[in-house]
Amino acid sequence: MIEARASGARIVIPAGVIGQVWRRPGTQVAIGSVTRAPETTVVPLDKVMAEAAGVLCGRRKSDDVIDASVVLAARREGSAVIVTSDGDDLRRLDPGAVLFAI
Repeated sequence: MIEARASGARIVIPAGVIGQVWRRPGTQVAIGSVTRAPETTVVPLDKVMAEAAGVLCGRRKSDDVIDASVVLAARREGSAVIVTSDGDDLRRLDPGAVLFAI
């Protein structure tokens, strides 16, 4: 994330990801600072995104709607790189996704 911010890249974070991060207090500070950055957009998990994530999960035999929302947000951005510590699940949801493991 630091590299993305330093390069001036646009950062897109699905809102559900923030909810998952807030479960682990040690990770809140890092993502909290990123969410407040001017180059960051938080994408809501609205009805359209939730339904699309559910459909993707059904097609790919996954039960992680938040991971599916990450894949869908990246697809919407076009040439997005997904920064993740959960590459296996994201790769199953989108075998063509560009992942950067942390």
